[in-house]
Amino acid sequence: MSSLRPLSTAEGFACGGVAACIAVTVSNPAEVAKTRLQLQGELAKGGGPKVYRNALDVFAKSWKNEGIRGLQRGLGPAYAYQILLNGSRLGFYEPFRQTINRVIGRPVTDQIPLTSLAAGAASGAVGAALGNPLFLIKARMQAYSPALPVGAQHHYKSSINALSTIFHAEGFRGLIRGMDAAILRTAMGSSVQLPTYNWTKNQLVTYGILPANSIWTYLASSSVSGVCVCIVMQPADTALTRVYNQPTTRLPNGRLQGTLYKNPIDCLWKTFKAEGVLGWLNGTLSAHCSTHDHYLDCQRHHS
Repeated sequence: MSSLRPLSTAEGFACGGVAACIAVTVSNPAEVAKTRLQLQGELAKGGGPKVYRNALDVFAKSWKNEGIRGLQRGLGPAYAYQILLNGSRLGFYEPFRQTINRVIGRPVTDQIPLTSLAAGAASGAVGAALGNPLFLIKARMQAYSPALPVGAQHHYKSSINALSTIFHAEGFRGLIRGMDAAILRTAMGSSVQLPTYNWTKNQLVTYGILPANSIWTYLASSSVSGVCVCIVMQPADTALTRVYNQPTTRLPNGRLQGTLYKNPIDCLWKTFKAEGVLGWLNGTLSAHCSTHDHYLDCQRHHS
């Protein structure tokens, strides 16, 4: 029986996008919970009063006050964003890795930790840049709650209305707001996502712990990868949510500027001073739930 041929870049992009859409339907409520937990008590000493106790409390209160619509806020842009992000991760990872291997004079088949890390970061950064306007409106739509608001509130009728409103108010600059934070966040996550998944899978298969094509191999590998991604990416993810959602003020030159943070590093520093390290980790459990769902689905296709 002939061996299966590797996926082309276009096929990898398409498979990654489709897989991500399946995963995002399941994980979006966890994303809503994560976003609201990251914004509550923003820059308040010690985290301030709590609207939500934990992720389960977000689910319960959102369901009670907003119904399924509240739990699935931002689902439309989440679909489009994940197609771009995970499609880029899976579609560009191998071409980037092989190119880097060629540049340093190594065979393209060699799995080198440093080149894998660089390829993961680069492919993730491409996806983050392409999908920034979508992630921006997704975060704002998920943060919006007419019943229990946390952070600045941005109400949009739809994804198109959100993009149009931001563009008319701020121009193209508004749509790329927070792109530096998005690239930082995604590059950090992508740098460990596929390398840790591949390493875990290879260890399980090499030592005979699990067979190569077992669902348990995919599950174990993606679980390890999801934990690593969550640990590495969580502080930058909190910074991204807050930079995206912060209120803006118009300067004398007509340009809109965020009133709370200059950039993601400024956000991390101010959050640390006001809330301590725990301020960086708000919504960590919800973040792990959402990243695990995405990576299990997408990495099965990558394999």
